[in-house]
Amino acid sequence: MTFDPASTSAGGRFPAVRPRRLRRTAAWRGLVAETSWSPRQLILPMFVREGATESTPIASMPGVVQHGRDSAKRAVAQAAEAGLGGVMIFGVPTTKDAVGSGAVDPDGILNVAVRDAVAEVGDALVVGADLCLDEFTDHGHCGLLAETSNGEVVVDNDATLEVYARMGVALADAGAGVVAPSGMMDGQVGVIRSALDTAGYADLPIMAYAAKYASAFYGPFREAVASSLKGNRATYQQDNANVREALREVRLDVGEGADVVMVKPALGYLDVLAAVRAEVDVPVAAYNVSGEYSMVEAAAANGWIDRERTIIEILTGIRRAGADMILTYWAVEAAGFAVARR
Repeated sequence: MTFDPASTSAGGRFPAVRPRRLRRTAAWRGLVAETSWSPRQLILPMFVREGATESTPIASMPGVVQHGRDSAKRAVAQAAEAGLGGVMIFGVPTTKDAVGSGAVDPDGILNVAVRDAVAEVGDALVVGADLCLDEFTDHGHCGLLAETSNGEVVVDNDATLEVYARMGVALADAGAGVVAPSGMMDGQVGVIRSALDTAGYADLPIMAYAAKYASAFYGPFREAVASSLKGNRATYQQDNANVREALREVRLDVGEGADVVMVKPALGYLDVLAAVRAEVDVPVAAYNVSGEYSMVEAAAANGWIDRERTIIEILTGIRRAGADMILTYWAVEAAGFAVARR
């Protein structure tokens, strides 16, 4: 390091430039903080199980449950009272089939849970619904399966789009405040947008899972939705080595009418999140997924980390990378944290 006389104070002491001056007290740290988040930027993912009369703990996600309808309504009300921006509802049906019939059934658990939530809180927060078939298919994939001429079984992109369109309208009929297509089918946003507009729901926003990666971090989520998946989704979700591909997917979704784009997972993909934020002028969401949640809970349970500080640091990091809103299982609890604490 070369000594610079200009950095010496008038009294001759070195260094004159001392960034630590602005870190000396909590008040100063809060005053100069560049990144913050508030409850209104948090969205709580929720699982509602058909036929359940009480909530059931999810073993791999300590503190998270599969709700019955009554406990789901209480949880939505609690989220509104905490000042959250929204909830994202996932349905867990008792019966599945090859074409995911429950997803388009007006009396299916997802549509029922959405109606319950809207009746409970109205517009106090945004009631979102995951738009995908994986919870409803007996094979666990996000779309319909077809056999190719050489005998290979694949997810049929275009046949799946037809079901997504019907599912989007069903969710709109149920009162959803936003639909969130997460299947990573080519053209899904455009088809859903067209179906919603034709059905009279031109004002209903679409939050597109635009950059959704085939990730190992989804493991606990599979338990949460009682997934039937065997194998993986690498042929339609993105490869974790790619960033440029994510930006292409995002541009396509925005061009098809996405109102919000999402990056999922969050922590292993903060570079993607930052690149997406720089690429588009629509709001950007990030999903702090089940594996990220469960790792922190496990480490905290063993006394290896300070749980609250870690949660605050994670959410701040996701915001710092460019997320306007965060889906996180800590949403209600985090809303009560003193964000200015450093």
